Amino acid sequence: MSDVPVLSISDLADGAADEPLLEPDGRVREPLMAVRLDAGDVDAETLDLAVARARASDRLLIGIAGAPLTARAAELAAALDLTVATPAPVLGRECLPAPEPEERLLLLHEAAVRNPHASIVLGQVLRAGETLAVDGALDLESFAYSTLLGGPEFRRWLDGRRRREVPSAHDPVIIDRDGDRLLVTLNRPDRRNAYSREVRDALVDALSVAVSDDTVTRVVLTGAGPCFCSGGDLDEFGTAPDLATAHLVRIHAGAGRLIHRLADRIEVRVHGTCVGAGIELPAFAGTVIADPGTTFRLPEVGMGLIPGAGGTVSIPRRIGRWRTLYLALSGEPIDAATALAWGLVDEVRPVG
Repeated sequence: MSDVPVLSISDLADGAADEPLLEPDGRVREPLMAVRLDAGDVDAETLDLAVARARASDRLLIGIAGAPLTARAAELAAALDLTVATPAPVLGRECLPAPEPEERLLLLHEAAVRNPHASIVLGQVLRAGETLAVDGALDLESFAYSTLLGGPEFRRWLDGRRRREVPSAHDPVIIDRDGDRLLVTLNRPDRRNAYSREVRDALVDALSVAVSDDTVTRVVLTGAGPCFCSGGDLDEFGTAPDLATAHLVRIHAGAGRLIHRLADRIEVRVHGTCVGAGIELPAFAGTVIADPGTTFRLPEVGMGLIPGAGGTVSIPRRIGRWRTLYLALSGEPIDAATALAWGLVDEVRPVG
């Protein structure tokens, strides 16, 4: 861990993580630091100061522990952005169980160094959004996402790929009404149900039917083809006319708010590789059922962005902001069993 700055709880309390975040030329200095939580107990005054410093930190702070946390250390872990800890009988949502915590820490540090702007913004949005109502948290996510669209990390990612034309879809979403049930199916199997403009708009239209019709007492959302949704259509990234318009479209034309409004009536059945919007949107629903072979991944930080389909709002409300940060910062997939254990899905069973 020679490249990762590691602090003790006392170091944190003394302000070791408070050095300026930006170099004189604007580059980010040390976007992520670690805090060793298993190096002995500390007095109450030191702990209180460390907690206050953690909550006010400009950079990401990741706890690390190779032994069970004391009660005081667990209190500090709740104020950090995540704690990577050796598996124990009881670990709260603020902790990520890992047999080799140092390896997970290195992975997170490398991700933050590669895309420091996106990483820092992710942490800020997750912290602030924790205390906001859903609508306000979605506004915050969109402001942050639109800001990053104008940043150097997203530009680097965009310049490194070749854009193709997105073919038009005949029926991007299929609606089937059966009594009081509305079955909504994403229908772009040739694009792995990528969340394109056409799919988004058609999904919003379908969900609006249920919102405006109280006789629809049950909505089932599923996807045709090999996966529920492979995330945003990459060939549409960076095509908004300007960043202000991108924000307004995301706020007023997205499906996340509607799924949240329908939460008590909507069940989402997911399968295959669910990426980005493919789990951000389902996480708003009251019930999420996953096929046993389903995997989930949030790749946006690697693109210089943060989740932008509502994932910084929906996913923390299911698994906590700490494990959400892990998913988004690492970009690593988790399987259906892990998703169930964390609360990201409510049931695992065949959905075909």
